[in-house]
Amino acid sequence: MSTSSLKQAVTQTAAEPMCWLNGTIMPASEASVSVLDHGLLYGDGVFEGIRFYNGKVFKLAEHLQRLFDSAKILQLAMPYNGQQLTDATQALIDACQWPNGYIRLVVTRGQGPMGLDPRPCHSPNVFIIVGQLSVVGDDIRKRGAKVIIASTRRLGADGLDPRIKSLNYLNHILARMEANVAGADEAILLNAAGRVAEGSADNVFVVRHGELLTPPVIEGALAGITRQTIIDLANTLNIPCKEVALAPYDLFTADECFLTGTGAELIPVASVDGREMSHCNGEITQRLSEAYKQLTGAS
Repeated sequence: MSTSSLKQAVTQTAAEPMCWLNGTIMPASEASVSVLDHGLLYGDGVFEGIRFYNGKVFKLAEHLQRLFDSAKILQLAMPYNGQQLTDATQALIDACQWPNGYIRLVVTRGQGPMGLDPRPCHSPNVFIIVGQLSVVGDDIRKRGAKVIIASTRRLGADGLDPRIKSLNYLNHILARMEANVAGADEAILLNAAGRVAEGSADNVFVVRHGELLTPPVIEGALAGITRQTIIDLANTLNIPCKEVALAPYDLFTADECFLTGTGAELIPVASVDGREMSHCNGEITQRLSEAYKQLTGAS
């Protein structure tokens, strides 16, 4: 289907999420996949969360590269190439007519008989959803997030490499449930060695003595697109930055702390396990937040 016909495929109300499913645009409420899809039955698939600002996708090439890398690790055949997914994503955004929003691009193993063996699944499903996402409210962004350290641990790289962005997020959901019970806004997961890995849906940065620190991927952190963008911006702004193993001690004694992610963008942290940050939304956090807004064109 051509881009022009995709744009004409549906008339959509302003608030309705839209979906591109295997080449066809429709309201998200009308899109469906089989209950025998192994993405649903076993979490066998990959995804990307992507932002667009002023009608243009942010860092799409980087997201698609990570998607294809994750699919390669899972030996999941991609039925569309990068250019086709680029065109489909832009056509969907154009059909929605929203200036800003969130994109979820998902590739599942496809329909097959029940059982773990993926070989009988011959037709992966690809769908792209465009909607609105607010990880935290504006009030939390202003006052800073209340964060706990979860008892749920991040799966180690020897079990599931954190660079694979798969559909299985159960341990992150369990960590988020801990935060909910504690009345916190977010949870930070440690790895098996007790070092900081990441948040339930975001990467972690701390500032100590004017230096920006974040855990390396090998500690269990997702190789986040926003994470790398913040590292690049820090270098541009001459803010010393390095990847280093962090312990809870480093969170408790940090001068500043913030979380980053495609959905989260940049969220200042006010406290960790009840210990108040020395500076919530401090100088370096503000500089990076402003630089990120300028880069994305977000208001």
